[in-house]
Amino acid sequence: MTLLSSALLSIVDEAGRAVLTLTEGLARDEFLGSRLTRAEVLRQTRVLAAGTADVPPGVRERMTEVDWAGWATLRRQLAAAAPTEQGDALWFAVQSLVPATLLWLQVYRKNEPALFRIDC
Repeated sequence: MTLLSSALLSIVDEAGRAVLTLTEGLARDEFLGSRLTRAEVLRQTRVLAAGTADVPPGVRERMTEVDWAGWATLRRQLAAAAPTEQGDALWFAVQSLVPATLLWLQVYRKNEPALFRIDC
C-alpha cells in the first residue's frame, strides 16, 4: 500500500480513539449538553470522516466491512446541518460508527498489516 493510504488509516484510527476517549461514560444528554466536549468530538469526527473520504478506492475494496457509505452520509449530514441540528448524527457516530470502524481497523491491522505499514 501507499504511504498516503497508510497515513490516512492512521489518522482515522487516532481521531476515532480521541472520540471514544472524549465520550467515555457520557450519556447522550450529558454529551449534547457539554459545549466543549461536543465541539472537540465534532472536530475529531470531521477529521475522521475526511480521512475516510480520502482512503483510495483500492484500499476500500480490501476493507469491505468498514462502513464507507455511512461515513459519506455522516460527512454530508454534518456539513449540511446547523450546529444545533448535528446532535443526532454526532451521537450516532459516537455510539455506532466510530466504535465499529475502530473494531474493523483492528481486525484489518491484524489480518492485513500491509495496509497499515508505512514504508518510506
